Amino acid sequence: MRDKVIKGKRSPWAWIPTLYIAEGLPYFAVNTLTVLMYTNLGVSKTDMAFFTGWLYLPWVIKPFWSPFVDLMRTKRWWILAMQLLIALTMAGVAFVLPGSLFFSATLAIFWVMAFASATHDISADGFYMLALDERRQAAYVGVRSTFYRIASILGQGGIVMLAGYLETSLGNIPRAWSLTFGLLSVFFLLVFVYHIYALPHPKSDRPTPGVTASNILSDFLMTFRTFFSKPGILVALAFMLLYRLPEALCIKMIQPFMKDGMADGGLGMSTSEIGFVNGTVGVIALLAGGVLGGVLIAKGGLRKWLFPMAAALTLPCGVYCYLASAQPENLTLISVLIGFEQFGYGFGFTSFMLYLMYFSRGESSTSHYAFCTAFMALGMMIPGMAAGWLFEQMASLDPTSPYAPFFWLIMAVSVVTFAVTGLVRKQIKE
Repeated sequence: MRDKVIKGKRSPWAWIPTLYIAEGLPYFAVNTLTVLMYTNLGVSKTDMAFFTGWLYLPWVIKPFWSPFVDLMRTKRWWILAMQLLIALTMAGVAFVLPGSLFFSATLAIFWVMAFASATHDISADGFYMLALDERRQAAYVGVRSTFYRIASILGQGGIVMLAGYLETSLGNIPRAWSLTFGLLSVFFLLVFVYHIYALPHPKSDRPTPGVTASNILSDFLMTFRTFFSKPGILVALAFMLLYRLPEALCIKMIQPFMKDGMADGGLGMSTSEIGFVNGTVGVIALLAGGVLGGVLIAKGGLRKWLFPMAAALTLPCGVYCYLASAQPENLTLISVLIGFEQFGYGFGFTSFMLYLMYFSRGESSTSHYAFCTAFMALGMMIPGMAAGWLFEQMASLDPTSPYAPFFWLIMAVSVVTFAVTGLVRKQIKE
């Protein structure tokens, strides 16, 4: 506790944990909770995947508007404003969910929530850099990432399990999800009030003097030009967009598959069981795979581990081929298999992120990395939007086991991952 107040400054422990939980939760609410919620409310898979895929757009285009956040107000102001807006949008979802027009109404509100969440990401990460000196930035980076991961477990596990409990106890799915988002709204309102007092006031947190919209646009266009002039840009873009293609197609259908009854080709799991398997077992396995991947690349280098990590990312998707065919009822077996798949994904994703850093090296590396992450997000967004329609087409091939053809198609698509990995490996010099 000795770090609570140093030289009159508020301890980072007073605001970093809550700030990064607040950064993670709305992201998972928009991109994970919506998939299961709409599935439980009877929205078709085609519409669910297509429209929830559009909700990913703010994170795709985030680099395009992030410089303009510096023009108006302070990052502290943006953090508080976005947290209040997130609280209000979650309350809005809770209010309209029980109505007959819930789908279109909640989608509109989730759009606002998504833009608020992406803007909050920009402000929070910038605020972290301004509120701490370089020594403390390094010292607290582990705290920052840990609490974002806690938000991941809460968003994909704890909140889903709460919604499942309410579904069972209330016997009314719309009311259960309405209450869930109502509680999330209260939580964010409390976080907003707490941060009014807890967030420090860095002297450097102010609009950048002398910077205008014209200057920002000019700099952006210059960065845009230099990014697309980098050697090997076409191969790099293909890798960014296609390396995760199997996962991008698969991810929108996993929760519906787990939820659908045995007669419909699914696993017949409850909402609470899905929250436990995906949000606790799955997330922990994902993080463990990422840690191991980082350790091995640090020892052997990125080029050496590209193909093994591509295999780890894609081949464990075969778990879903087995689950779709066998339809086991044993929750432990399902948990182990999905944990294995998520471990492989975490392991394989490591090389992808390190390649983005590798390709961004040189002048304007920070801006170029932002472009890379935008293309990464686009590579998840577009296939995810098509996943529901593709599932419906594949399901007609085997109505007795509708998910199996779709998951076998995912395995076939893995060829694309290996192809772009081979192209990129030729560029890397270590």
